[in-house]
Amino acid sequence: MSGIARLELDGKVYELDTFVGTEGERSIDISKLRDTTGYITLDDGYGNTGSCRSAITYIDGDAGILRYRGIPIEELAGRSSFVETAWLVIFGKLPTVEDRDRFASLLGESAMIDEVMRKHFNAFPQTAPPMAILSAMINTLSAHDAGATQIDDDESMERAAAVLISKVRTIAAASYKASIGEPLVYPRYDLKYAENFLHMMFSVPYRNYEPSPEVAAALNLFLMLHADHEQNCSTSTVRMVGSSKANLFASCAAGVCALWGPLHGGANVAAVQMLQDIQESGIPVSEFVNKVKNRDAGVKLMGFGHRVYKNFDPRSRILKKSVDDVLNQLEKSDPLLDIARELEDAALNDDYFVERKLYPNVDFYSGILLRAIGIPMEMFTVMFAIGRMPGWIANWKEINENPKSRIYRPRQIYVGPTDVEWEPREER
Repeated sequence: MSGIARLELDGKVYELDTFVGTEGERSIDISKLRDTTGYITLDDGYGNTGSCRSAITYIDGDAGILRYRGIPIEELAGRSSFVETAWLVIFGKLPTVEDRDRFASLLGESAMIDEVMRKHFNAFPQTAPPMAILSAMINTLSAHDAGATQIDDDESMERAAAVLISKVRTIAAASYKASIGEPLVYPRYDLKYAENFLHMMFSVPYRNYEPSPEVAAALNLFLMLHADHEQNCSTSTVRMVGSSKANLFASCAAGVCALWGPLHGGANVAAVQMLQDIQESGIPVSEFVNKVKNRDAGVKLMGFGHRVYKNFDPRSRILKKSVDDVLNQLEKSDPLLDIARELEDAALNDDYFVERKLYPNVDFYSGILLRAIGIPMEMFTVMFAIGRMPGWIANWKEINENPKSRIYRPRQIYVGPTDVEWEPREER
């Protein structure tokens, strides 16, 4: 508690506690509002509602700041790895060398999925969306490894986290192989996290895929930048499901389903599709920008602006450089990148977009980066899910370790018909 707010309702004044977070975020505690006043708040989309107190990720959208456990994303991108960052996000501190080596070893040992699970992929039609397979198979994991759902200390939490973070990439790669009619590829214990995923994605029985260091580093960076992002739709879903004491696997499977929505995990797909449409139409970027400004036929600028960021998304700056590095190393050009650069320059120098604070977000460049690596578009959202897994696990851990945690149960304002009489079927 930091102070008192006074609310006047129906001629009475009520005192509500206020709370200030460690970064100065101010809030009014309304947890007893209904009991004391008979009122509830109405906040469609929860845009002004703090659903929890969390120590995992901090975002300042106006200043373009993103920090995991207090560490700026720029420092992590330049010095850390996805595996080390995953540990940081989940356990709240940078791992020691011993912690890092033990966790990496657990990831390697946990990469294999049960042979019976491998048969499940044959039950899905070849046209099945990879996200459908991913969510179903994450749930299936708990049936094949019941011990991983029994989490009661740091050791069992570490094992469960390693099982989920490791096997999700195996499932993802297997879903892709099944969709193109190729045999599933076994993971290799000797490969690092990103390299192992690329091996399972692109190797075939007669030829192993060996990613270049630059490609592996780019994928590692992509995953790290997506590790957590505060209370977004999928993370809030994981917390909602986890509040019922559902196990970690079921809660994260629900997060996959939330991420599947085109307004959430599908944003980078939409950005690439926009760039492809511009390329195929042959219209100048300047003409496309004018269509967006004039709102012609619902033309939208995808990959710009963000629900939280009213400044540059710091992840987009980092990814932009990575895209350049990968394309230069591969010695190939991507016409979509040229369009993206021209579009970014046009938007950043146009008062229409500047006044509306429509800056490039992470989705604007992440799709181009995944294209450069060779990831097909139907796998983009799956890649997002792999990267976001540490954040989902951390949020599930946080809510389940809170002794005061209660099952989430939002209220509503009912606006439907009242006291309607039932009509017999013959009179309807």
